[in-house]
Amino acid sequence: MATEKLTFEEQLAQLQQIVNRLEQGNVPLEEALQQFQEGIKLSKELQTKLTNAEKTLGHLIDDNGDEKVYEKQTDDPSNNGGGNRGFGSADEQ
Repeated sequence: MATEKLTFEEQLAQLQQIVNRLEQGNVPLEEALQQFQEGIKLSKELQTKLTNAEKTLGHLIDDNGDEKVYEKQTDDPSNNGGGNRGFGSADEQ
């Protein structure tokens, strides 16, 4: 089955099924190896999709239609109490 055509959720469900089968331990060695390889392939594809989604979500549009790069909130006490909400610097907010 071409896993690239499946949705993220469908691929994740397939990976979960593979893990469940392998955890049961009653899979013949050859099949276990094949399932393991398929699981690794699915895992890499899922990671790629997550990385791409993160990159897409990292660029947001502000009220003026300008693209802003999203910055994760930090608990950095040197933030001068600016309350970094994830966009630009504390001075811009």
